[in-house]
Amino acid sequence: LGASGAPAGGWRHVGRRAWSPPAAASAAEAEPEKPKLEASAEMLPKLEIRAGKVLSAEPHPDANSLYVESVDVGEEEPRTIISGLVKYISLDKLQGRDVVVLCNLKPRNMRGIKSFGMLLCASNEAHDVVEPLAPPPGTAPGERVCFGEYDEQYPEAASANQVQKKKIWDALQPGLNTTGERVACWQDLPMVVSTGAVTSETLTGGSIS
Repeated sequence: LGASGAPAGGWRHVGRRAWSPPAAASAAEAEPEKPKLEASAEMLPKLEIRAGKVLSAEPHPDANSLYVESVDVGEEEPRTIISGLVKYISLDKLQGRDVVVLCNLKPRNMRGIKSFGMLLCASNEAHDVVEPLAPPPGTAPGERVCFGEYDEQYPEAASANQVQKKKIWDALQPGLNTTGERVACWQDLPMVVSTGAVTSETLTGGSIS
């Protein structure tokens, strides 16, 4: 042994590494992300989409791009709905307009005012033309929008909590479009009410959100 206590030629490397505890699994590894919900036609009735009428609309007091609308969807009181439509439609064209409303969304605070639903709109690929969808003239506010064929006994919609938790809208929205005849569809299933198909004003081949 040398003065340090090591052999004169030094300790030989045995080839083993010192043991260390395994790194803790990350949160993502410990709890794998749930697979995304696969969209299917059977899910469509989970959306509570209703015909509506804009009773009044005004600019949002704290957001230049937003309108604050009072919309009749057949309930005791109109719903307050906030839409980012200022760039796309004038106030006078929004007042009194027949619209289509996604009703079973959780209320969302938009610059200090709660919005209780969403006007469904068609847009072109460049997103520089946006048009609210509309049921045929004379459709009663509150009438349920169905997919495929109109059915007075259309299945009950999901709750707003279920829509959010299960990401139902997120799964179905990419399949929404307008046809060459301006009819709003999910894939090839038209959106209909008792008076006919839901349509966009001018857009063909548009997306819907």
